[in-house]
Amino acid sequence: MDFLEFIGLIVFLYYTIQIVLWITLDCDIGLFIASIYGKPINSLEGKIVWITGASSGIGKELAKVLAANGIRVALTARNNRELETTKEECLALSRGKLTSNDILVLPLDLLKFDKHQDAFNRVISHFGRLHILVNNTGRSQRAEWSKIDINVDRELFELDVFSIVHLSRLAVTYFEENNIQGQIAVTSSTAGLIGAPNSCSYTGAKHALHGYFESLRTEKPHIGVNIYCPGPTFSNFLKEAFVDVQGQKYNQPVQPTDRRMTAERCAKLFAIALANNIDLSWSGIFPVNMIAYVGVYYPNIKNLLTKIGIRRALKNVRDSR
Repeated sequence: MDFLEFIGLIVFLYYTIQIVLWITLDCDIGLFIASIYGKPINSLEGKIVWITGASSGIGKELAKVLAANGIRVALTARNNRELETTKEECLALSRGKLTSNDILVLPLDLLKFDKHQDAFNRVISHFGRLHILVNNTGRSQRAEWSKIDINVDRELFELDVFSIVHLSRLAVTYFEENNIQGQIAVTSSTAGLIGAPNSCSYTGAKHALHGYFESLRTEKPHIGVNIYCPGPTFSNFLKEAFVDVQGQKYNQPVQPTDRRMTAERCAKLFAIALANNIDLSWSGIFPVNMIAYVGVYYPNIKNLLTKIGIRRALKNVRDSR
């Protein structure tokens, strides 16, 4: 075997192994490696983490994962009763590592921008500091591109983009004024990596988040920016999803037979991404992981596949079929 043949073999093996991992893993390769060889979740012990959208789904499960590792958390959502339930579950999972005072329940409607500073001040007053803000609030969408009322786009962006950006600016200012190398984390979506059919306002919002926070990462490299992009996950998000008419909801339950990742597994991977301060990561069972890789690293192939009819396949993946 001559030198060029050897190089060819190495390249062949490299891409073969990559494709096998794309098919078999439920997250990107970097996150998978971090889950084995990186910092453990409990390396965040001693830090204060504020999670929005913590009353259900990924946010709630992330709070539970962190609490189980002895990490103090502030929990925000609109529903106080559900937040209290999350707190009780967190305390039980902490197995004595945390007390009631280590978990702050902070009800807040993030669309009330004028309340953000007061909520931020409460977190600092209670814990004395903040290290990580996890922006997990958001709603999905199911609607045909051409039929969406522009007010739906505006309403969705207010929640999924502008409320997150506004709260994050408060955190960035606080980190810099107090010389804290903090982290801003964002729950994006694989729709933020590749356009999802029949979810254009949601897809646009997630792409906008990537733009905002990748710009932040470039402008202020001393602040960690963690963008996490889960694929279809078991939660109640479909019931609350926007449609094409303002004021209406999709109101469809997720089915037990859907091909989705559990919120528990999704949250654990998110926690690993936080512990290792990973810039961009994603998760999802096959074929979500492979589609994300193609969309991020091989956009020309993605464009070609879209032109030859992958749209229906993408819709089926988005709908977990």
